[in-house]
Formats: sequence, structure tokens, C-alpha cells
Amino acid sequence: MEMNELVQIIESLLFVSSEPLSMDKIKEVTGGEKKEIREALENLKGHFMSEDHGIKVVEIAGGIQMVTRPENAPWVKKLLTIKTTGKLSKPGLETLAIIAYKQPIIRPEIESIRGVDCGGVIKTLLERRMIKIVGRKEMPGKPMLYGTTKEFLEYFGLNAISELPTLKEFKDDSLPLSEPRFIQEEIPQEPQEIASTPSPGLGPGSFG
Repeated sequence: MEMNELVQIIESLLFVSSEPLSMDKIKEVTGGEKKEIREALENLKGHFMSEDHGIKVVEIAGGIQMVTRPENAPWVKKLLTIKTTGKLSKPGLETLAIIAYKQPIIRPEIESIRGVDCGGVIKTLLERRMIKIVGRKEMPGKPMLYGTTKEFLEYFGLNAISELPTLKEFKDDSLPLSEPRFIQEEIPQEPQEIASTPSPGLGPGSFG
């Protein structure tokens, strides 16, 4: 594979990914060697270093991800504020309910409960700041753990996760959250406390 092609492919992967991509994951998808991938990432990083771009490529939480430039934060925040005023879709509510009641939880566990790919929905929930990365699970690959945010509490008028209604309460059609119904049988009766290792922040160094 030519280097230019590899750079384009990796750029596409980073663009659509809802979470940082590890070197191993990029290698698995592209079939490239780590040395080539590292070179492609450095090329991509250099390309987006220009002030002409509103995004950049960084190392975060043990992986590589595209992020917006800090100086553009006011406009990004404004957009996210506008987006959070809209209603959540049924898939969004279902996924959010699973995360809320089983947090901290990894994407494969969410998809096992819903029975469908949740990458796009998770990305949307992250963009709307309904959920956040709260750490990594101690298992092969160290996948991201997701949990809810203070914006989630504000959206549903809660002061704390402990105020989430039980499944029995969700059966009451008078509750505003009962339509659309998004609680599934696999979700436990009571929310779990978050107890995970905080996700590391940005770190210096080259890709590797």
C-alpha cells in the first residue's frame, strides 16, 4: 500500500471513530506495519498542524484521535448547546439508558444488550455530552469505559444518578420518560456506582 493511500485511510478511520484508535486497531484494519502506520500518523499530524485546519491529530487515552482546536471551543460549545436542546432518538435513548444503569460500561457490552452496532449512537451521545469516557477496562485491548455526565443529569432533571427511576417506575405511563420506552430487561434494577480508573489526558511524545 502506498503511503499516501495509507494516510488517507487512517484519516478516514480517525474521522468516523467515536473513540481514540490504538496502533493495534489501526494495524488490524489497514493491514499495515506499525512502522508504516507510525509514519503515516506523523504525516497526518503534520498536515493538520497548520492553522488553516480546525482540527488536529493527538494522542489521548492511549490512542490516536482527531480533536477540535482549543481556540475554536466557543463555537463548538455553542453548536453542542444547540444540539442538546433537541430530542434524543429512540436508539439514543436506549443506548443512554444502558450506559446510565450499567456504568461504567464498554461498547461491546452495550452492543451485546442492544444487539446492534452502537458506534454512531455513542459518537452522537459523546458529541451531545450526554456521556463521557471515564476510564479503560482492565482486559485485553483495554477498551473505553463510558459513563454519564452532569449534562445527562440536567437533561433528565436529576440531581444524582441515584435518583434514576427503577424499572417498575418506568412502567407508569404518566412518567415523561416512558415514551419512547427505552429500558430493556437486561438493564439492572438499580444504577451502579462508577468506580473506574480515570482516563489519562493528553500526553507528550510521538505516536507508538
